[in-house]
Amino acid sequence: MPPVRTAAILAVGSELLTPHRLDTNSLFLSGRLNDIGIDVVSKSVVGDNELALAAAIRHALDAEDLVVTTGGLGPTADDLTREVVAQILGLELVENAEVLESIRRRFERRALHMPDGNRRQAAVPKGAVVLPNPNGTAPGLWIDAGKAILVLLPGPPREMQPMFEADVLPRLLERSGGRRVVRRVVKIAGRPESHVEEIANPIYSPFATADTPIETTILATPGQIELHLSARGSDVAAMERTLESAVEKLAKALAPAVFSVDGKSLEQVVGQQLQARGWKVAVAESCTGGLLGGRLTDVSGSSAWFAGGIVAYENEVKQQLLGVAADVLERHGAVSEPTAVAMADGVRERLAADAGVAITGIAGPTGGTPEKPVGTVVIAVSAGPAVVRTYRFVGDRAMVRQQAVTAAMELLRQTLASQPQQTASR
Repeated sequence: MPPVRTAAILAVGSELLTPHRLDTNSLFLSGRLNDIGIDVVSKSVVGDNELALAAAIRHALDAEDLVVTTGGLGPTADDLTREVVAQILGLELVENAEVLESIRRRFERRALHMPDGNRRQAAVPKGAVVLPNPNGTAPGLWIDAGKAILVLLPGPPREMQPMFEADVLPRLLERSGGRRVVRRVVKIAGRPESHVEEIANPIYSPFATADTPIETTILATPGQIELHLSARGSDVAAMERTLESAVEKLAKALAPAVFSVDGKSLEQVVGQQLQARGWKVAVAESCTGGLLGGRLTDVSGSSAWFAGGIVAYENEVKQQLLGVAADVLERHGAVSEPTAVAMADGVRERLAADAGVAITGIAGPTGGTPEKPVGTVVIAVSAGPAVVRTYRFVGDRAMVRQQAVTAAMELLRQTLASQPQQTASR
């Protein structure tokens, strides 16, 4: 068969068409297929409907080299993937004795009787390769369907992912024609997408027609921009050299806003900076309500450099727990640079930390004034002489809060980067 170049992914299950369940399988499969040079051309979610599922599989088989389905292999009447595939390919379903015995043994190990419905999972389209499932009862299936390959995988990620890695990926590597994809990501904080594009476009545009072409995509999230660079081919070493050169050029042009070129998150980078100094950070939050502390402690091992945090919404709490002077609040207001500095200094002192970070602002949708509209956020970092910035963020409440947290970590990162290496001050 010719090399596998393109793929379609079909996530099967009516529950995926509701707001209560997300299709995470397609994200995993897209990444792993891209890694071996297979372009995912389409991803679809199909309900437990025989006609809709048959139409989706037929269309995908006609259009792409590889079709991967997830879900619909269970023991109940609404699990239709096996039956629909057998029907559209004209294949007889035959009970596989080894699969049936494997399912029985799985129930016996749990001291349970196997329901009759589970026999359906042992029905295999004639000629299909059975993919064992050590984590569940539904085996996967690999079917050579004319000019295309059809792979049927179970829906639960804990079953699907190990099966793909162990039994699908090795087969696809043999059929991928030796193509690989090498990727790098340049992460930027504190600059709008249009500004990043203005600087980066003249640099990355020539990459597309280079001897080793590079594809570049800009992804924007609240407060952060990512430049995704990818090269496809068979010479991995050449691709890595080309990408390294491209990353260096972009990082130099966008400095100092670039915080990562190796995949690390902003919170990981900040944690490494703090740990290298033997420092701990404490946070004081008003409008973000603990989100900054949550992001920082998402990092495994953050107890080595995160002291703690205080959520201080009311002015009285700012005074009592952070030591913000009443006259500062009266003269300048809760959302002001003097208040943010006092909060950062206060949390640093109260929690015996080496650095303090404070956020105070108006996340909306109410509370804004002509002088301080919704989206006004003040952030201060106390690590020596305080550094304070006032921001005007746009978007709804959630977006303002997300941008504030990212901006706080970025201000901390740049403050630490601008200081000479020191030992802990505590």
